[in-house]
Amino acid sequence: MTTSSILIFLGFLLFSALIASSGIVFRPGAWYQSLRKPAWTPPNRAFPIVWTILYILIAVSGWLVWREAGFMLIPFGLFLVQMILNFLWSMLFFGRRRPDLAFLDIALLVIAVALNILAFWPFSRTAALLLLPYLAWVLVASALNLSVWRLNRDRGLFA
Repeated sequence: MTTSSILIFLGFLLFSALIASSGIVFRPGAWYQSLRKPAWTPPNRAFPIVWTILYILIAVSGWLVWREAGFMLIPFGLFLVQMILNFLWSMLFFGRRRPDLAFLDIALLVIAVALNILAFWPFSRTAALLLLPYLAWVLVASALNLSVWRLNRDRGLFA
C-alpha cells in the first residue's frame, strides 16, 4: 500500500468519524428515555457498538472504490449525500426533537444508501457489499423512528 493510499484511507476514516460526531453532539438523553418505544427496540448499549462498526465499514467501502476508480462524481456524490443525511438524522431526532422530520430524513437516507450501493457495485463489489449491513441497520432505525413517532405523537413532546 502506498503512502497516498494510506492517507486517503485515513481521510475516509476521519470523514466517517466527523459524521459519527453527530451522535456525540446530539445525544439521546432524558428526553429520549421518556419516550414510548416498541418492545423490539435494541438496547441502548448496542447503538454505539453497531454504529462504530458501520462507520468503519463505510470508510473502507469508500476507500476501496477510490482505490479502483478515484473520486468519481456519481459514486462519491451519492456517498456524500448519504453521509450528510446520516449526520442530519441525529440533529433532527435528538437535537430538534422532531421524529417526523427525522423520519423524512431517514427515508431519504435509505434511498441514498441503496443508490450508493448500486453506484459502488461496478467499481468494487466488496465495497458495495460492505454497505449492506449499513442499509439493513438504517432500515431497522427507520422502523424504530416511525414507531417512536407514532407511539408518542399524542403526548405533545415534539418541538
